[in-house]
Amino acid sequence: MLRITELTLPLFHADEDLPAAICKRLRISPRDLIKHVVARRAHDARDKANILLVYSVDVNVKNEEAVLARFKKDRGVQRTPDTRYRFVAQAPADAPRPVVIGTGPCGLFAGLILAQMGYKPIILDRGKVVRERTKDTWGLWRKAVLNPDSNVQFGEGGAGTFSDGKLWSQIKDPRHLGRKVLTEFVKAGAPAEILTEAHPHIGTFRLVTMVESMRETIEALGGEYRFSTRVNGLDIATDGGGVRRVRGLHLQDGGYLEASHVVMAIGHSARDTFEALYAQGVHVEAKPFSIGVRIEHPQSWMDDARFGPCAGNPILGAADYSLSHHCASGRTVYSFCMCPGGTVVAATSEPGRVVTNGMSQYSRNERNANSGLVVGIDPARDYPGHPLAGIALQRQWESAAFVAGGSSYAAPAQRLGDFMAGRASETLGSVIPSYKPGVTPTDLAACLPDFAVTAMREALPVFGRMIPGYDHPDVVMTGVETRTSSPVRFTRGEDFQSVNTAGLFPAGEGAGYAGGILSAAVDGIKVAEAVALNIGGA
Repeated sequence: MLRITELTLPLFHADEDLPAAICKRLRISPRDLIKHVVARRAHDARDKANILLVYSVDVNVKNEEAVLARFKKDRGVQRTPDTRYRFVAQAPADAPRPVVIGTGPCGLFAGLILAQMGYKPIILDRGKVVRERTKDTWGLWRKAVLNPDSNVQFGEGGAGTFSDGKLWSQIKDPRHLGRKVLTEFVKAGAPAEILTEAHPHIGTFRLVTMVESMRETIEALGGEYRFSTRVNGLDIATDGGGVRRVRGLHLQDGGYLEASHVVMAIGHSARDTFEALYAQGVHVEAKPFSIGVRIEHPQSWMDDARFGPCAGNPILGAADYSLSHHCASGRTVYSFCMCPGGTVVAATSEPGRVVTNGMSQYSRNERNANSGLVVGIDPARDYPGHPLAGIALQRQWESAAFVAGGSSYAAPAQRLGDFMAGRASETLGSVIPSYKPGVTPTDLAACLPDFAVTAMREALPVFGRMIPGYDHPDVVMTGVETRTSSPVRFTRGEDFQSVNTAGLFPAGEGAGYAGGILSAAVDGIKVAEAVALNIGGA
């Protein structure tokens, strides 16, 4: 089978145009084309009057070797890559049961791969099963009641459950592990189109049912889930060779769980666990992250700006964007976790703090588009001196946002025009904010670092020139966005184990090794493989 890439056709092309284009590209007769399957579809909207669809297509043709020989110097025609996943081990009968802490994308796939290899993992989560967790999350959004262990950040599915469900990443993936992730998602109920779309997404409601299905698969393979189970610390002992090793886990309820192999997939908001592991001497270092706000525009503005007369076309869907500006100060301002046709959500996990995030359903048909508008920060410049200083910085501005919003879990919000003018908003304009349990018009400068305010004021007019209407005075900005990524990294070696604690496998976004659903899931697969190889198996 051959793969053709960068095959372009007009947005409104007929079905028969694709096989005709394949034959033209390969310089073959239509009777020599046996079969074709779309491997990937993207769009090129640089020319709004002539939007193109860009295909990668797998084809079976007669005389395949002769056709391939004609294109041996053309990277656009190659053999179709083998994307099948191959397990690295199979559990021996006496294998110890590994423990996975966390049921976000990383923990979910670590648990799934271990279960598929026969290791029967025990999977812990401080939060609840996804349906109960959803009720608790709505409790914050509708009633301003926070459950610190069951919310947007904690519980089955992890933070990615309440997001846009984006399933693409810029990670290097020579083994096509991302394909394994997408394939398992389709088995669990995701639409098959995620296997071919260039920028696939799922949305919150579908993610809920999918994580339930994957839990059932893991349990059927001998895995075991334990929800509402918080880990307070590790049982670590030094062996005869002077190596620190994990022996078990101390649980909040006073229980103890013996474990020699622990996957730590706890997510970027498990601050109390970060602190406990640091206190026990597990090696951790500060890591860069970003801080800013959520910015909202009517989705129709984005559709018109990006797609022009083709706005509303079902193939194109709701328009998204990706923006970045390097400031005179050396700071970078960029869009983050853009959610077309979505809502801004309350995402705190700690009392007395306000955190924003974005979420979309699969349909992406809500009134507004939203995105993080964030400024990159780094330890050496902004929070030096302690590995956990980034957590303190996050808490400082989240607490300030709570006060600025009225100390009720309402979020501080401001019209963009007022933000640029340096005055507090007293009312909002034509853009209606989507954040629940509500917003308080105010001055966002009170809950952001001065350097972030200055950088965003420089970047917004630039973005307005890139996307007309982006810097409209009535655009709503809601604060604060602080959980862009983990502020720490639990350093691991090439064997994926902690550099100073054998048997502990830091993994995913919380450990500082991923960012987003797909990259976290891929990291979970890699760590599961490392655990299996360390335990042993034929």
